[in-house]
Formats: sequence, structure tokens, C-alpha cells
Amino acid sequence: MKLLSVAASAAVLALGLAACGTSDTAEPAASAAPGETAPAAAAGGKVGVDFPRADSDFWNSYNKYVPELATKDGVELMPPTNSQNDVAKLVANTQALVSQGAKAIIMAPQDTGAIASTLDQLATKKIPVVTVDTRPDKGNVYMVVRADNRAYGTKACEFLGEQLGGKGKVVQLMGALASINGRDRAEAFRDCMKEKFPEITVFEEPTEWEGSKAASMLQTRLEQNPDIKGIYMHAGGVHLAPTLQVLKAKGLLVKPEDPKHIFVVSNDGIPAEFEAIRAGEIDATVSQPADLYAKYAVFYAKAALEGKTFQPGPTDHESNIIQLPNGLEDQLPAPLITKENVDDPNLWGNQVS
Repeated sequence: MKLLSVAASAAVLALGLAACGTSDTAEPAASAAPGETAPAAAAGGKVGVDFPRADSDFWNSYNKYVPELATKDGVELMPPTNSQNDVAKLVANTQALVSQGAKAIIMAPQDTGAIASTLDQLATKKIPVVTVDTRPDKGNVYMVVRADNRAYGTKACEFLGEQLGGKGKVVQLMGALASINGRDRAEAFRDCMKEKFPEITVFEEPTEWEGSKAASMLQTRLEQNPDIKGIYMHAGGVHLAPTLQVLKAKGLLVKPEDPKHIFVVSNDGIPAEFEAIRAGEIDATVSQPADLYAKYAVFYAKAALEGKTFQPGPTDHESNIIQLPNGLEDQLPAPLITKENVDDPNLWGNQVS
């Protein structure tokens, strides 16, 4: 799967919607649960956006792309808010955006269970919602813009399994299991290892997306099991630096050809991961497409305001729309990055200044 560059945004957004499984007929909108009719969106209007955080290259890049792409696509974007990884702030920010005239909302709820009542309130007001990166557990959404997070875990498993020759010990530094992203990555990695590499022992460490916890847990595991040969990090943005620090302190931050090398695969696709791959400090990452998240968040918010609807199936942008109990999800491509393709200029991680 090839990542589209931000430079190609205008061309892609100008494509017809037919190949995306869309329709302009008066059928239930994409935010409807099966068998239900979703609230009709107003024709045009302001789009409110809440950024979830600003403490990583990934989210800072996403936050930068959204207003740029909204301007390019003629979307009237309200001044963004930032909920700083706090669902109470997200709820308050959403209410403020609605009171200021938002007719559609883009959000990235980090707590996927606690946002349901807010989504229900927005549905009552006929305000369509596009969520990015995370899939709400309940509550109607017009579209979820997200990569296939189970594929992240599977790709990491297959990479490490092959590097270790199907035998040995690995550590899975997991995110928060209260998050759909953490659960998907963890479950897929675990299932893949059991099925394809049953002779590999997996130590699972729930870090709650916190770097300090990751460092402490990894250090303990390495002390107890000095023969660990692989690490899967759920999020390079929070796990990379502490992992490298622990490996360096133990004399294990060595080139891949060194027998002491521990193979590391990550998730995110941030510049620091790319530099670590080039330096031989880690071996791979799955590039979570910050540029495409922003592009299609804006794309679907605009489509919702125009009254357009979508159906499950392949799209014209190398993704696949799937049916959820509470809406639809566009699963965007997220490629595995290794030393062979780390210099691809189309990767958003190579476009960050």
C-alpha cells in the first residue's frame, strides 16, 4: 500500500465519490447504525475541530495538516480547540464549538467509552461527527477515520517472528487497553504470535501510553530475561526514547549485525523513528498516516455537510470502508517502514521540518 503525500491532497479530494461507495440519494446517512436513520446534516456550515493533544510529532503534524487542508478544500474551519488528552475538556470544547455555530465536528477521543453521551447529544442536534484515530465504543458517528490497528499488531508480529527465526522471547510494550487502539494492537500481536510463531514467548506490559512506565517495565523484563531478542512498541511517540535509553544503559543499543542486537518494531512513523531506523537502533515501524488522517477528516466533514452518504467497500484512495455498529470506518493504509523504504519522500514523517 502506497502512502499519498500531502502534496497530492487537492487532486485526491477532487476525485468523484462514486468509487468510494457513496451516494447522493435520500438513504440513511453514514452515521446511522444498521436499521436506524441518522440525523440529516445541514447543507454547508462551519466545522469545529478538537485536537486531542500536542505532545508528540504525530499529533503536532496532524494538528498542522488539518487547517492547511481545510483551507485548500474550501472548508470553513473554526479555531481549533485542544482537549489535552482529557475527555472532560473534550466534552466542554465540543459544547463550546456547537454554541459558536459548528454544524459538523471533527474529534479524536482518547477515551473511547466516555464520549458516547456527547455523541448522542450531537446526533440529537443533527450535527455529524467525524472521529480520527480512535473508534468510539458507542454513540453515532458519521465516519471514523482510522488505520487498521489490528494490522499494526500483525505486521509487527510477522516482522519480529521472521527476524527471530520463530524462536525466542519478545516484550510487547502495550498502550492503554481501555483504548480501542491499544486493544486492537495487543490482541492482533498476541493472536499472530500464537498462530504463526508458537515457540516465541511474549511478555506483555500495559504502559498506559506512558514512557516512564515503559522504561521501568522493560528494564525489569530485561533483568529477569537477559535473552530477550525482540520488542514491539505500540507508540513510538511515547515509547521510543525510554526504550532506547534502557537499551543503551544495558549495552544493548547496537547495530543489527551485532549478536547482542534486540530487534525493535514500533508504531507511529514519526521522524525520530525514521532516524533510529537509519542509525540501526530500531528495525521497523508502522507509519500511522497523520497526513491522511487530516485529509480525510476534512473530506468527510465536508461530505457530511453536503448530505452525502457512504457504503462499506473499497475506496478510490487505497482504503476500505467497514460497517460498525454505530457508523462507518474508513481504514486507511499504514505501511511497514524498514531500512529499505525509510527514505520514501511521500511518508509524512519525512515531510516534518
